Amino acid sequence: MQYNFNEIEAKWQKYWAENQTFRAENNSDKKKFYVLDMFPYPSGAGLHVGHPLGYIASDIYARYKRHQGFNVLHPQGYDSFGLPAEQYAIQTGQHPAITTAANIKTYRRQLDQLGFSFDWSREVRTSSPEYYKWTQWIFIQIFNSWYNKDTDKAEDIDTLIAIFEAEGNANVNAVCDDDITVFSAEDWTAFSEVEKQEILLKYRLTYLADTEVNWCPALGTVLANDEIVNGVSERGGHPVVRKKMTQWSMRISAYAQRLLDGLDTIDWPQPLKDSQTNWIGRSEGASAIFNVNGHDETIEVFTTRPDTIFGVSFMTLAPEHELVGKITTAEYKDEVEAYIEATAKRSERDRMADVKTISGAFTGAYAEHPFTKEPIPIWIGDYVLAGYGTGAVMSVPCGDQRDYDFAKHFNLPIPNIFEGIDISEEAFADKDKTIIANSDFLNGLPYKKAVKRAIFELEKLGQGKGKVNYRLRDAVFSRQRYWGEPFPVYYVDGMPQMIAKEHLPIELPEVEKYLPTETGEPPLGNAEVWAWDTVANRVVANSKIDHTTVFPLELNTMPGWAGSSQYFNRYMDPNNNDEIFSKKTIGYWEDVDLYIGGSEHATGHLLYSRFWQKFMFDKGLVPKDEFAKKLINQGMITGTSAFVYRAENGKTMISKGLIADKNVVPIHADVSLVNASDELDIDGFKKWREEYADAEFITEDDGTFKVGREVEKMSKSKFNVVNPDAICEEYGADSLRLYEMFLGPLEQSKPWNTAGITGTHGFLKKLWKLYAPFIDGSQDNGQEESSKEALKTLHKTIKKVQEDIENFSFNTSVSTFMIAVNELSAQKCANKEVLEALIILVSPYAPHIAEELWSKLGHTESIATAPFPKFEEKYLKESSKEYPISFNGKMKFTMELSLDLSKDEIEAAVMANEKTQQQLQGREPKKVIVVPGKIVNIVG
Repeated sequence: MQYNFNEIEAKWQKYWAENQTFRAENNSDKKKFYVLDMFPYPSGAGLHVGHPLGYIASDIYARYKRHQGFNVLHPQGYDSFGLPAEQYAIQTGQHPAITTAANIKTYRRQLDQLGFSFDWSREVRTSSPEYYKWTQWIFIQIFNSWYNKDTDKAEDIDTLIAIFEAEGNANVNAVCDDDITVFSAEDWTAFSEVEKQEILLKYRLTYLADTEVNWCPALGTVLANDEIVNGVSERGGHPVVRKKMTQWSMRISAYAQRLLDGLDTIDWPQPLKDSQTNWIGRSEGASAIFNVNGHDETIEVFTTRPDTIFGVSFMTLAPEHELVGKITTAEYKDEVEAYIEATAKRSERDRMADVKTISGAFTGAYAEHPFTKEPIPIWIGDYVLAGYGTGAVMSVPCGDQRDYDFAKHFNLPIPNIFEGIDISEEAFADKDKTIIANSDFLNGLPYKKAVKRAIFELEKLGQGKGKVNYRLRDAVFSRQRYWGEPFPVYYVDGMPQMIAKEHLPIELPEVEKYLPTETGEPPLGNAEVWAWDTVANRVVANSKIDHTTVFPLELNTMPGWAGSSQYFNRYMDPNNNDEIFSKKTIGYWEDVDLYIGGSEHATGHLLYSRFWQKFMFDKGLVPKDEFAKKLINQGMITGTSAFVYRAENGKTMISKGLIADKNVVPIHADVSLVNASDELDIDGFKKWREEYADAEFITEDDGTFKVGREVEKMSKSKFNVVNPDAICEEYGADSLRLYEMFLGPLEQSKPWNTAGITGTHGFLKKLWKLYAPFIDGSQDNGQEESSKEALKTLHKTIKKVQEDIENFSFNTSVSTFMIAVNELSAQKCANKEVLEALIILVSPYAPHIAEELWSKLGHTESIATAPFPKFEEKYLKESSKEYPISFNGKMKFTMELSLDLSKDEIEAAVMANEKTQQQLQGREPKKVIVVPGKIVNIVG
């Protein structure tokens, strides 16, 4: 019977779906194990062979844990809000929900085709109102909370209001805005309702504030830093500028220290932990206050080296700093405004990365040194960021490279405050043991003592204090987009009001256009039915807004990370309409045991998710304050791109072998137009790229046109993707699964080569052939006794595969399977128990063929329920040894002898052997050398 993989795979995929084989039970008596994948964004391109790498790994582990008797939760869903669907809607006028549903259908077909053991009864889609109802609900919980530094956790806003009513805010120790005015209980009582709400917004964990954002005019929306590449939008390549806008923000900074401390409690990759540590950026130092000459304003700076304060020769503000407009003199106004306009075109990421470009402008204003009272010129420079620290730095050019470069460029003074240091040569050497000079109270002190003394003196002046600072900034939580979660917010007298839980979800309205309005409002400004009736408690037409009972709704939508920050918890109880999850259910599942996904989410999704989890823990909603015990970042499967080389001037295309010493421009070619010999289908290329239909192609001497090759990220934009549909059609999903694991260690990047899949496909054919007696029915129940060799092969395979799975070394398991099948085939093994155990081992990797062979062995239940084989050491222990029998050092024959024999018994057995007597021919040996377990040497 032939191995018909297409028929077998379709059969078992249908069986799993109909029988819900992988459905997890809530509150089972079994031990739980939760295996999670980062859920995909369903793009129109569908999956390529690089996407399933992590899914295959997690599926192997999920199946393995089921074999071990665990109740395994292995869900899947779709991160289905996002900019690409909205951009497609803008171009075509088709509602994003329609294209998203079509894309999800394709993804589901492809995921099923690969045989993943997902519990599809728990599927979530972030764009489904049934799902985002709970994202809206969490937003309301965060809005109705403040962070109490004394208890070090989030608390209900009502507890803060109670404090205000009893004693005012003088003794409140909260994470809040900087511009807090102290008031009494009497003041609070006298405030108007609007004034009270304005004050509370300064304390809430989500709040409205004017924030510097990355604004993309062409897309009409704010972009996150990771959505910008080289100063333009990742989507479409449009210019991005810095702009101040009123935005919703999340006070993630309140959790900075807890986010750092939590990294020590989770088994996540160290490079990822380092990324988060650096992003949070904890530093200890001092806050110093500089008065601005001629103004009532002050400039606060944070420095980790307050001991260098006598080396300050100028101050630098971020161009966006709120004081710039107030202190800039008329003489320098035009220059400063021009510089601010130019800076707005550079993203924060570019400004942080650019250490070579030196630019700035003088404001004409001066600050007063806290100690010397000398005037210090105030400049602006884009190497200082408004959102980091205070947006201002005290510039010490003898101790900081950028300050030094800035001072040299603008010919500013560079005082040397470090004794014995040659500024021109060693200005930036390690100062840990340097003696501080230029100050009576700092002179002669080592670095650490000088830091403490400087803080003490600043505090004595009332112009500073010791401080811990974090680079982590509050997260902007607004997007000027249509295709995102609507905020459950309406406005009364300009103040945000939350919609009650019982009226959620607030669903996206229909709009005629998905672009911002002509007056610059977000796309929801185009909606005609987008107002909140506080009597009827429903969304009504805008025409009914009377600011008495009907009020305008929020026009922004939530960012992409909103839905992905809580999906792992919702999977535990996805069909619960009354609460986000029941206490009993989340008490059973608790957290994710294994999470697999990309490292590119280190400072986005993975940081925000940890923040939301800690908030929900504070509120008693979840039992753990970290949502995933273990995380693995899978590597990338790269594609081999193809390049056609165009002459720099004109449309002449030059074959790869002829481009030496020529100025050429490489152009990506679709890999489907290139054969295994790197030869381009010229006619196909001309049809594909119509602009080159009349191009001249200069070929090799043999008439072929060769392309260049380069390994790159597999991407639709690079035209190097390989579609898994075609691979499954030609070789089967099991071959694809095995091949992706066989390519190399899970965490490493590795190049795809379709030709290599023939190796794993050939292995599956050999595996199939090994079970031939059971497939064709010629074996009568497999009662053949298992040989010692077969048991040895089986148990060394059990041992190795179990170790590999638990160490996530899936590539070496595939090699182990190949060795086992070769050995058992050579042994002509037809023992049912051995072959049953082997196919269970293979099952997590190649589940379709395993199910089929399991059924051929006479089983009616799915192999998914079979217990994992137990390794027994005794089968690997040798009971006998094949001794080489040598005469005068030359081996003549071998003998199989028990390892239990003594030296004398071994010698007696060898001497009694007929072959020994033939070698001796009646002579008595001079000596017999016996090394038990190794050799016997007869010296004649």
